[in-house]
Amino acid sequence: MKSVKWGIVGAGRIAHTFCQDCLLVEHAQVAAVASRSLDSARAFAIQHGIDRAYGSYEELFNDADIDAIYIATPHNFHYAQCATALQAGKHVLCEKPFTVSAQECRELMTLAKHHNRFLMEAIWTYYLPAIRKAYEWYQSGRIGNLVQIKADFGYPIAFDATLREYNNQLSGGCLLEMGIYPLALVQLFAGRAPQHLHAKGRYAPNGVEDDVVMLAEYPEFTAEMATSFRARLPNWGFIVGSEGYIAIPDFFRASECVLYQLDEKVDGFRDDRYGSGFEFQIDAASRHIIHGDLESDVVPLSVSLTLQHQMENILADLKSDISI
Repeated sequence: MKSVKWGIVGAGRIAHTFCQDCLLVEHAQVAAVASRSLDSARAFAIQHGIDRAYGSYEELFNDADIDAIYIATPHNFHYAQCATALQAGKHVLCEKPFTVSAQECRELMTLAKHHNRFLMEAIWTYYLPAIRKAYEWYQSGRIGNLVQIKADFGYPIAFDATLREYNNQLSGGCLLEMGIYPLALVQLFAGRAPQHLHAKGRYAPNGVEDDVVMLAEYPEFTAEMATSFRARLPNWGFIVGSEGYIAIPDFFRASECVLYQLDEKVDGFRDDRYGSGFEFQIDAASRHIIHGDLESDVVPLSVSLTLQHQMENILADLKSDISI
C-alpha cells in the first residue's frame, strides 16, 4: 500500500497535533507545510522534520508531489482553501466546522465530485475507539430505546474582540468554535436531523454568542446540548436509553466510556492509544484516498451538510432572540 503525502495549510496548534499523530500512521506522511509567513512555515517544518515549507498556500496546492491537503486554518477561510485545493487536484481533509454556511458546504461537495477527489470534514471524535465502542453498545441494544442524549463542550475564553474566537469578521462565537462537538455527537447517535431545534444564548459585548444551550426534539427522544466561552462545562456525553445509559467523559477527545444499568456499572472501555487521537482519522482518510474513495463512510458529506444546516438554524434562532 502506498503512502499518502500530506501538505498542511496553517501552522497553528491543531496542525502540530496532526503532525505528531501522523507519525503513528503507517500509510501517511507530512511532506510540506504552508503558512502566510514563510518564517512560520520554516520553523514549523524544522520542528517536525518536514521537507518543504511554503510562504503561500498556492505554492503548496501547486506542489505536484503532494497527494492531499489538511486544512487547519480558522473556519471562515475553509471554503476558499478547500475549493482551491480541490481545483488543483488535491484530496482534502478540512478542520471543523467544515464551512460557515450550508451553501458553501454544498458547493464544495459539488467541486469534489466534479474533480473526482476525496473530501472530508475532520470530525476526529467519530473515529475515537471509545466513541466507536459506545456506538457499538448503543447499536447492539444494550441501553434499550433511546430516551435522551446530553452533551456539552465549553472552555473559558476571556473576551477580547481582537481574538479570532470573538472576531465578528472571522465568524467568531462559541457555536461554530465549540458547539460543533455536541451537535456532531448527537448527530452520530440520532442518525438524523431533529424535527425541531431551539437555542438560547448569551452574548459578548460585541454581540458574538459566548454561551448557548440547545434543545433538539425527535419523535422518540430529545437531545440537550450546550457550549460556552464563559465557563469550563463538564464536557461529558450521555447516551440515555430505557434500559441503561452510556457515560463518556470529555467526549470530544474520549479515551473511555462506561455502560450503566440503573446505578450499576456493567461494562467499561478504555483505549490504549499513543497519540492525541488524530491518528485514527488520519489513518482512515489516508486509506480512503489510497482506495480511491471520494468520501468517508464514518463522516460522510451528508452529515457535514446536516450540521451546517443545524448551525445556521441555531444562529438564526439566536439572532431572533437577541433583543429579548
